[in-house]
Amino acid sequence: MRILLIYNPSAGNGTFKYDLDKIIKAAQNEDFYLIPYRIGSTKSFMEMLLNIDLNSFNRIWIAGGDGTIHQVINSLFHYECENIPIGIFPVGTANDLAYYFKFPDSISEITKILLGDNYTYCDIGVANGHYFLNVASLGSFVNAGQKTPKKYKSSLGLLAYYIKGAEELSHLKPVKVSIQSIEINYEGEVNLILIMNGKSAGGFRKVAQFASINDGLLDVYIFKKCPIIEFIPLFIKVANGEHAESRFVNYFKTAELIINCTEKVVTDMDGEKGFDFPVKISVEPRKLKLLTRLQ
Repeated sequence: MRILLIYNPSAGNGTFKYDLDKIIKAAQNEDFYLIPYRIGSTKSFMEMLLNIDLNSFNRIWIAGGDGTIHQVINSLFHYECENIPIGIFPVGTANDLAYYFKFPDSISEITKILLGDNYTYCDIGVANGHYFLNVASLGSFVNAGQKTPKKYKSSLGLLAYYIKGAEELSHLKPVKVSIQSIEINYEGEVNLILIMNGKSAGGFRKVAQFASINDGLLDVYIFKKCPIIEFIPLFIKVANGEHAESRFVNYFKTAELIINCTEKVVTDMDGEKGFDFPVKISVEPRKLKLLTRLQ
């Protein structure tokens, strides 16, 4: 029984590497042979995937934040390895995908889960042929996540995102978009659009509290242009999970939508650089076999 462990040494506070020995020991005690791979450059990572028989592994573990998981899953699916069970060590800053599954904080406890045989079959979003696991987004606030320096994320954690988000308020510029789906046709100015597969985004744990990761649907939140005086009350609603009822928010579930925008706007998928327009976003039901604790 073989495990490939792909880990990002810079994720979160950078301490995962100190747990490697006990993870390898735990795997060997269960008769697994674990091979660790340290992510460096994208080029070297892709070369590794080209030169290894991925289907010879019984499971693949990924240690990192949402962005690392996003990168690795897209690469694995490119090589048609989606049938291999995936385990995640959520050691990034926000860990929004892992929040859905209520992973414990302890690396030892997570290792026990990943050595088990309990799986959840998860939907995955697709934006112009590129996969996202948790969220796709667009708007001025998306800048906050992409502009937050890694050194601040390491030292301040989620607070770094919130500080950067507050800075972006002064640069907020609504953009005009058009959205078409079976459920809604919308045209107007927006501050932010979130297309959620999971429940949490940017550390806000109740962004999509009605979402299910295996219902074959995406939860879409359109944050419309609103007076700046309404921003703080709206953020409080987001923190409390009450924003779906706001007059400045349109919320619906869908299996597919098309978004177009002719203006310059930042887009994002799982904390990584996002998509171009027009974008067709859909969901592939139960595509990812994820190792989880008993639900």
